[in-house]
Amino acid sequence: MNSQQFREAAHAAVDEIIDYYETLPSRRVQSAVEPGYLAPLLPAGPPEDGEPWPSIQRDIESKIMPGLTHWQSPNFMAWFPANATYPSMLAELYSAAFTAPAFNWLCSPAVTELETVVLDWLAKILALPECYLSTGEGGGVIQGSASEAVVTVAVAARERFVRRRFGEMAEGDEKDELVGKLRAKMVGLASDQAHSCSQKAMNIAGTKFRSIPTRKENEFAMTGNDLRQAIEQCKKNGLEPYFLTVSLGATPTCAVDRFEEIAEVAQDYPDIWIHVDAAYAGAALVCEEYQHLTKVFGSFDSFDMNMHKWLLTNFDARQVGSSPIFSIDALHAESADISPYDAGLVTDYRDWQIPLGRRFRSLKIWFVMRSYGINGFKAHIRRHVKLGEMFADLIRGRSDLFEVVTPPAFALTVFTVNPRKGPKGDGRAAEATNDFTPDAGDQDIVEANRITKEVYERVNASGEIFLTSGVVAGTYAIRVVSANERAEEKYLRKAFDILVKTAEEVLDKDKPGVVQNGNVKP
Repeated sequence: MNSQQFREAAHAAVDEIIDYYETLPSRRVQSAVEPGYLAPLLPAGPPEDGEPWPSIQRDIESKIMPGLTHWQSPNFMAWFPANATYPSMLAELYSAAFTAPAFNWLCSPAVTELETVVLDWLAKILALPECYLSTGEGGGVIQGSASEAVVTVAVAARERFVRRRFGEMAEGDEKDELVGKLRAKMVGLASDQAHSCSQKAMNIAGTKFRSIPTRKENEFAMTGNDLRQAIEQCKKNGLEPYFLTVSLGATPTCAVDRFEEIAEVAQDYPDIWIHVDAAYAGAALVCEEYQHLTKVFGSFDSFDMNMHKWLLTNFDARQVGSSPIFSIDALHAESADISPYDAGLVTDYRDWQIPLGRRFRSLKIWFVMRSYGINGFKAHIRRHVKLGEMFADLIRGRSDLFEVVTPPAFALTVFTVNPRKGPKGDGRAAEATNDFTPDAGDQDIVEANRITKEVYERVNASGEIFLTSGVVAGTYAIRVVSANERAEEKYLRKAFDILVKTAEEVLDKDKPGVVQNGNVKP
């Protein structure tokens, strides 16, 4: 492809992308293909000779598009959003053009230095304490995902814990043996609402993991007392807690842990590294009404959030800040082919991550920040929070059909379908629970779980909207969050109407006197 062909192909690709975004509301949200759909549509191997761009582009719509779930659709209300915007797409184009592995400053100085600058900007916008800035004791780095970020800080926490125990001891077999015995006892902690990446990080770090139970009366937030009891129990069992994940917007219900209480407990256990996982809800910190949440973050060790979820930047753009800079030695490895040209002068991000090379991801953050500005970020977040509150009010307004599990938070509403009073459900009810719902034995809960699951599955099967579900304290619940750039009130009202219609159909089907499973229900 020469320059002129590239120009023509790029224009055609941009036109197709714009058309795709403009037609998103009319497309089925969730892909309806079956596993293995694609291979039969493609040749057994690549062509012997190159094909013209128009032939390649045609296959996007005919072969790739059917296998896509449309995360940018205003009818996508599942999981959490994965925002993408035109400024971030333009940055990806430039990043591809400037491509470099960028494993140190010398590879492309702008790649390292822009990352340092924009992450300081972000830390200030999010009201993080000054100790998270590169000008102080800390600094930020862009990681690829939540799992990658938490693994990185978990390894740093592990090595800090070991160093504080044996740092003065001479290297040798005796030290290695003692370190091995200590690592076998080390345990990471997180609430039972925290994302699974914390447990995965402990597995990769070669340490144990323990989950801290939360309660509905605390809105599933981990409290200081919960933490203290967990630490004391671990120590009673001969374990050494060294890492704790606290959540700002935990996955199931967007619960926020009790940071001030946790910071107070942490004073008694200064060797435990505390990491704040704010993957989705951390974006809300751009708004002053949420910034009180960061007040005690100076007492913690690291913080992460995803601009690629709620803050208008396409995947992947995971930001990790640390105070002070996490243990560089834990991730450093000498390489004969990489000279320490810039040692001590600038940040060497290869020691802040698992991979060696890295992409020019800061470019899209820079483009997005400049295109929207701080006020644009605030308006974006507040609009979605307002939409979430409106939807929660709709759900509350039909208390005959629905019940909100926890107060709506960060544009997320979690709710169940109420069974009608009368005969209880049949054996299918058990299918709506799992091994993690020991308290779901009560027949009313089991029946509600069965009906909620059926409503959820019917809604998604229709293809008009796409939702996700989860089990919270034994209760099967539906999650609705509409927080991409194309979200509007009319789409949430449409989702509500679909939920009402489907719930009524399922409940009417279960009315007494209706034939079910070959029998007439009395």
